[in-house]
Amino acid sequence: MPNTPTQTKGTDWGRVKREAAQGAAIPHTAADGPYDPNDAAAVAAYWGKATVKRGRPPLAVKRPTLNMRIDADVLDAFKATGPGWQTRINAVLRRAMGRVKAQVR
Repeated sequence: MPNTPTQTKGTDWGRVKREAAQGAAIPHTAADGPYDPNDAAAVAAYWGKATVKRGRPPLAVKRPTLNMRIDADVLDAFKATGPGWQTRINAVLRRAMGRVKAQVR
């Protein structure tokens, strides 16, 4: 017998649209956020002061950009592991750097 979920997953966009069309108030407590979403003046004041920041936060130490040649199969293997492949390459190089330092001592 197939396992049928008793509750749908995700947002019930039909309900959201119906409630928006009816002008239903959004349940709100002070812990929910910085303003009451039912108070148009509070919403406008909050978002009027808002700023948009894009991209990653700046690092304490800026990483230099590197342009180097490596074998295509090595690059493909790292890319095949999914997002974060550049970070994983950095980790491999860092471990190798530790071994080189240990040999020099």
